[in-house]
Amino acid sequence: MDLSRYADLFLTESRDHLSAINHQLLELERAPNAPEPISAIFRAVHTLKGMSATMGYDAVAGLSHELETVLDGVRRGERVITPPVMDVLFEAADVLESCVDQVVRGETVGPEVATVIERLRAMNRMSGEFPVIADPTAAAPPMPSVPTPPTSPTPPSLSLRVRLAANAPLRGVRAFVVVKRAESLGRVLAVVPPVEALQAEQFERDFVIRLETDASPADVVAVLRSAGDVERVDVEDARARSAAEGTDGGRARGARNVRIDLRRLDALMNLIGELVITRGRLLELAMMRDDAALTDAVTEASRLVTDLQDQIMASRMVPVWQVFDRFPRLVRDSSRALGKQIEFTIEGKDIELDRSMLDEIGEPVVHLLRNAIDHGFEMPAERRAAGKPAAGKLVLSAARERSSITIRVTDDGRGIDRERVLKKARHLGLVDASRSELSDDELIRIISRPGFSTAESVTDISGRGVGIDAVHNRIRALGGSVEIRSVPGKGTTVALRLPLTLAILRALLVRVEGDTFAVPMTHVNETVELEASALKSVKGHEVLMLRDDVLPLVRFRSLLGLSPEGARMPQVIVLEVGERRAGLVVDELAGQRDIVVKQFDAVRNAAALFSGATILGDGAPALIVDVGSLL
Repeated sequence: MDLSRYADLFLTESRDHLSAINHQLLELERAPNAPEPISAIFRAVHTLKGMSATMGYDAVAGLSHELETVLDGVRRGERVITPPVMDVLFEAADVLESCVDQVVRGETVGPEVATVIERLRAMNRMSGEFPVIADPTAAAPPMPSVPTPPTSPTPPSLSLRVRLAANAPLRGVRAFVVVKRAESLGRVLAVVPPVEALQAEQFERDFVIRLETDASPADVVAVLRSAGDVERVDVEDARARSAAEGTDGGRARGARNVRIDLRRLDALMNLIGELVITRGRLLELAMMRDDAALTDAVTEASRLVTDLQDQIMASRMVPVWQVFDRFPRLVRDSSRALGKQIEFTIEGKDIELDRSMLDEIGEPVVHLLRNAIDHGFEMPAERRAAGKPAAGKLVLSAARERSSITIRVTDDGRGIDRERVLKKARHLGLVDASRSELSDDELIRIISRPGFSTAESVTDISGRGVGIDAVHNRIRALGGSVEIRSVPGKGTTVALRLPLTLAILRALLVRVEGDTFAVPMTHVNETVELEASALKSVKGHEVLMLRDDVLPLVRFRSLLGLSPEGARMPQVIVLEVGERRAGLVVDELAGQRDIVVKQFDAVRNAAALFSGATILGDGAPALIVDVGSLL
């Protein structure tokens, strides 16, 4: 049987298990020998072993087996965790992850696999590494997935007939996972056909599990179905029939989720983008013709395209935890390497973002976390001397703000040394030698310059002249903006503001000298007519008096090198990025549109003004204004 076609699925599921292993290892390090993380790690490693054995990935299966043996000793309460053991477990998790990638790519695994296997075996042989617990009963047993309160000395047994979905890939692996889920609920008395036959895929779609458990039939069905690709679970027991009546006559409803290749979602997004452009053209043509029937048909088609667009966009939205979950391990390793103590917290993990955008934010966030750990946090002794706790607090958060998402990295460290940045800026000729202080906006412009760094030495964490500049360039390329707020001795907050998607966005169309430009609605607060009485000058800069606010004024014609507005009555767009606001003066407004973002190769000196391009309904191109560069 050719299993190579299941390699991508194996890789996807393996990464889920590896992520769980790393997360639970961090929990175990915080609470050594706690039963919950130990059991969770053991289950993930055991499942990974079964999956890799089914696929014929012997190196992964062998390493998983040795790691499972170590964990089993701890799980059964015979041994305890020590700091040196944690280091080896983390190392084993890292090597296991690289081993999975290597075998899926068809590469020969590196020598580090054999090295870690030997270290795990040696630890099992050396009692000094794992001190034996005097009273094994002191170690709690693994926590089951469903609470099973004792109701009788001998729990009742259930006969469970499981049917996998007809198109379920890796049937052997899936069946094995179902059996393991059953074991979490009680004692598996028998499996027909045997587990070995299931793993070898020597069955069609059905198999039977005899389970002794106190869990309710409804809970049993739910847990087994959670393994995925389970079409139904029949519970052959009198007490089960009434509980199962609500699930389609005793049968569990089929799975409501399917896996789909991201390339198909990308193709759908490209198609809906073309539909959006065509919809704009149809709407313009319908407005030019006095035909009520045509107008009604185009309006209905437009509504359907909008609904389809919303559904496709929703299908691409994924929670940010899919990227954020790998950062606790990064923070742990980086802080240990520098001898610093850091308490890391993640907030807003369920905030959703377009998959294409999510893939792009990982590297910028890594740069911010590493800079905070290396430059931001003081050493424990220095923090204590300053009246701070020895352990610094690092927070990564995500939040929805209007039609955008804001990701913040906040630390309570020493803050950015403005004097040091200013000194380096003077040395490089970036500011006038007479300058004595820097504003927040000037600060970010300076430290965002390529190669700018105040680090005295290069480390494995940072100090190579990459970091804020890489973050700034990447986020701007995504149509977003970067803000930095820093207070000496208190800490620093870096905020990344991003659109929810890279593909389609709502924009306000404006015209300047007959050319049309698109301003993302995410940053548009309001529009007003420019009246001469509202114009003032503050320190030589033109400002707009808007109610109780004083807004700096930016004239688009001036940015484009065009002559002043003349006698025409220009319009002002009040732009807002975070806490910064400004007024953008344009010739006229041309309405709102959903626009499709296209790749943009800017001409010289134009990249600072525009972040992309789009095609309008009449086929004409329009540049998308980079609002962050104007404020």
